[in-house]
Amino acid sequence: MKLIIQIPCLNEAEHLPATLETLPRAVPGFDVVEWLVIDDGSTDDTREVARAGGVEHVIGFPRNRGLAAAFSLGIEEALRRGADVIVNTDADNQYDSSCIPALVAPIVAGEADIVVGDRQTGNVSEFGLVKRTLQSAGTSVVRSISGLAVGDATSGFRAYSRAAALSLVITTPYTYTLESLIQAGNARLALANVPVTRNESVRPSRLFGSMWGYVRRNSLALFRILSYYSPLRFFWALAVALAIGAIVAWLPWTLDWLRDGRTDGHMQSIILGAVLAISSVQLFALGVIADQISSLRSISIRTLRETREMHYGTLYADQRIGTAVEAQDPGAR
Repeated sequence: MKLIIQIPCLNEAEHLPATLETLPRAVPGFDVVEWLVIDDGSTDDTREVARAGGVEHVIGFPRNRGLAAAFSLGIEEALRRGADVIVNTDADNQYDSSCIPALVAPIVAGEADIVVGDRQTGNVSEFGLVKRTLQSAGTSVVRSISGLAVGDATSGFRAYSRAAALSLVITTPYTYTLESLIQAGNARLALANVPVTRNESVRPSRLFGSMWGYVRRNSLALFRILSYYSPLRFFWALAVALAIGAIVAWLPWTLDWLRDGRTDGHMQSIILGAVLAISSVQLFALGVIADQISSLRSISIRTLRETREMHYGTLYADQRIGTAVEAQDPGAR
């Protein structure tokens, strides 16, 4: 069994050594533990620091492409390297690495495909009220859509089985945390929550330049998730809301007609009601179309998983054969 611990990085030369110092080299249930750093276009010495710190695999982009892209690249590389389990953690040592054995234990025991490190954000004094509220809202949305009883949907401290990693297809350009859980629920993967501890923050989050940026990006992420992964529920809810608005707009004219038999007046309300009613019908139809597209996406993801499984399985088999040949005869390759 091989465990690969991946660390997405952006200009982390200062903080990466402290993170690497605490990472385990031996974890119960695994024969091999390797480290992987994904450099997201750093302009400092992140790559050199990673190699000096004993990281076996250092990859990345020539320019910054965002956390979601770095995370996805790490998953692909870990699969290519034959990982049976992948742990994702942060480069700023936010997460306590001593929790990694507990994080992977449910996967080793065959009880889960994905394990999320639960920071119990409601008790983290460092998080402000707005941040805790948005994180709670995101977790609630993920629970509702995915059917998974996740405790901390925004936590990046996670463990993935190989089967779970093969199913991941991140499409959002910003962050992977919420979308990956929705996909896990759609794929009927088993999820476990493990309480983890946090270390003191050494710097402000680089994902958000301000609280307004946090609110804006998370709100957009929640909107995208709802419309992308639960289109029927999302568009039909909007359609019902507009239909109710149309009824309310028509109410003055309807009351005059029922009470006095008058059919004149309230022209603005009639026009507004008609616009809302037409929009409601359009959103209803859009929900049906989006739901059909969602079904096709599920088929595409299953096809991609099978393709990945064959491709990475072949690559890893070739690597193992090559390593065995080289061990017997170093000059054979």
